[in-house]
Amino acid sequence: MPLDSPLDRGLHAVDHALRTIWARHTAQRPCPTATEAETPLSEAERREAAALMRVNHVGEVCAQALYQAQALATKDAALRAHFEAAARDETDHLAWCEQRLAALGGRPSLLNPIWYAGAFGLGLLAGRAGDRASLGFVAETERQVEQHLDGHLDRLPAGDTASRAVVQQMRDDEVRHAREAEAAGGTALPAPLRWAMRGAAKVMTFTAHRI
Repeated sequence: MPLDSPLDRGLHAVDHALRTIWARHTAQRPCPTATEAETPLSEAERREAAALMRVNHVGEVCAQALYQAQALATKDAALRAHFEAAARDETDHLAWCEQRLAALGGRPSLLNPIWYAGAFGLGLLAGRAGDRASLGFVAETERQVEQHLDGHLDRLPAGDTASRAVVQQMRDDEVRHAREAEAAGGTALPAPLRWAMRGAAKVMTFTAHRI
């Protein structure tokens, strides 16, 4: 059902935030599976895989916040639908990361409410800068996430084929989201802003790996 007023959309955003942070999620697509058999992990490998998937889970929490804020900020109904569709893809990622965390005996970041609030604020700022800038922000974010996931594919234990399959599919989806944002008219962000985004992402990943 369409949300007809700013108040409706605001209440929906609050409800979405609460569900993103504290609810369990169900994916619309089946969880990716690997063709290679999984091999037993050592305790150190299991802990590292769980820490990496916790970081990826935080990234998906932030993606929900960004897309919801940008959908709230735009006055273009078609663009709002674009952001909401992308958020549904990211909900699959969120559910897959939750499944892998549980299988590895890990837990989500204790700081998820803070990550969500910070990302939501950034999404509102991007949205208030105009639709083309907002789409450019999506494209740059997704390109940086792609690089981040490439790094995780290098770091995940070779035997954890289940996590690797999830991360590979997430990477493919983020590449598609970046291309869609550029095709929709996203403009390139200034270099200082791109550098600031990279710096903030490093702080988040370093912290979420541990907490």
